[in-house]
Amino acid sequence: MLPAYDEYCRLIADLPERFKAIKSSTLVTYTIGPYIAEVKGNLVFERGYTLVVWELLDLSKGAIRSYSYELNCEGERIWWYDPAEHPEDSTLGSSFPHHKHVHPDIKKNRIPASDISFSEPNLPFLIKEVAELK
Repeated sequence: MLPAYDEYCRLIADLPERFKAIKSSTLVTYTIGPYIAEVKGNLVFERGYTLVVWELLDLSKGAIRSYSYELNCEGERIWWYDPAEHPEDSTLGSSFPHHKHVHPDIKKNRIPASDISFSEPNLPFLIKEVAELK
């Protein structure tokens, strides 16, 4: 389960303090109604990397309802994660519906994303993944 909404907002706000690889953040979190919130914006890293973040939060369940995490470098898409269901692709079963799009043929080339979840914050994992890129 995700932390309570106010704690999740603090986690988002504190990311640049916790992760020195982040040069700047435009992430904002806001409620859409009594039970739904949204997180969106960019995390900018060294070496030209930008992580574009969008999360739709279900506050009544303490969960991420949907998300998109996209990494770009100087205008080129490097990879992205999403939970779109692809039941025809049995190789994604281990992390269904979470998966990562990678090169080559980034739109159709998908791999399981076992470190991504609807019930835990994903940003710390993603930030570490970007920080480890050469």
